[in-house]
Amino acid sequence: MDLDVFVTAHSAEWDRLDHLLRRGRRLTGAEADELVALYQRTATHLSLIQSSAPDPMLTARLTQLVARGRAAVTGARRASWRDATGFLTTGFPAAVYRSRHWWVPTAVLSTLLAALIGWWIGTHPEVQSALGAPAELREMTRPGGQYETYYSSHPAASFAAQVWTNNAQAAALCLVLGAFLGLPVLLVLFVNMLNLGVGIGLMASAGRLDVFLGLVLPHGLLELTAVFVAAGTGLRLGWTVVDPGPTTRRAALAQQGRAAIGMAVGLALVLFVSGLIEGFVTPSGLPTWARVTIGVAAELAFLAYVYVLGGRAARAGATGDVAEADRTAELPTAA
Repeated sequence: MDLDVFVTAHSAEWDRLDHLLRRGRRLTGAEADELVALYQRTATHLSLIQSSAPDPMLTARLTQLVARGRAAVTGARRASWRDATGFLTTGFPAAVYRSRHWWVPTAVLSTLLAALIGWWIGTHPEVQSALGAPAELREMTRPGGQYETYYSSHPAASFAAQVWTNNAQAAALCLVLGAFLGLPVLLVLFVNMLNLGVGIGLMASAGRLDVFLGLVLPHGLLELTAVFVAAGTGLRLGWTVVDPGPTTRRAALAQQGRAAIGMAVGLALVLFVSGLIEGFVTPSGLPTWARVTIGVAAELAFLAYVYVLGGRAARAGATGDVAEADRTAELPTAA
């Protein structure tokens, strides 16, 4: 395609579309129809230029025109409480449910890895010696030691906020880094399971594993589930790079990426709940059985939310992607 000839033939249409867009709502009925027709033709022109004769400056100009035209044709839509309700009752649980084949195996394998690391450390004194001096390890594992005082070392509110921020960042990293074939996600998972395994091993070797689990389980069940969901979703996103399925790789990544962004928001809310439990319940004076019961109840409530509400929404066709009207328009490929 001769780009100069193409620009000469259609530049008047682009200028006319730009003029109509600048006039905003002050259009007659005929001008509104003209704007729609020019928007459609310009979208086609952009597609042809991108595939046949890519020119950065021209592509940028037409991309902006098409975006403005789409906004004018479809109309701007403001987010409402109905959108938030729909996200919490349909989009987010459906997305988590649909990705269960990724995060459930991730959760099982990661838990087994943490248990294996804990067993290895707990049954091998030489490994414990490599982790720290005997006096340091005793200080960490003794009654009133670092493992116990960690959860009450700061005021509950600030501690909950700090925990929530750190966990939300870890979940977001899993979701974002998934696009790099999922490899960074595996590293984030391993570091988390290593830290958990070290705690299990050291406290078990001191004969205080029950105390450690009593401190970890109240918030850890929900917190780790959220991390596993994020990691599974990140791995799924990475696999999409390898195998996009029946659609193009770009379209598949766009769909999975939009769903992942929604997952990040939803998981931030889940981690907020686990942060509250870690800040106010874990270090509280409640008996261990009461604290663990709260953690189990929160975990079961989340699983019911995903499998009951999310399963119903997924079977009804919800995917966790944004509404079709809010997606980037697929440009036509033929004039």
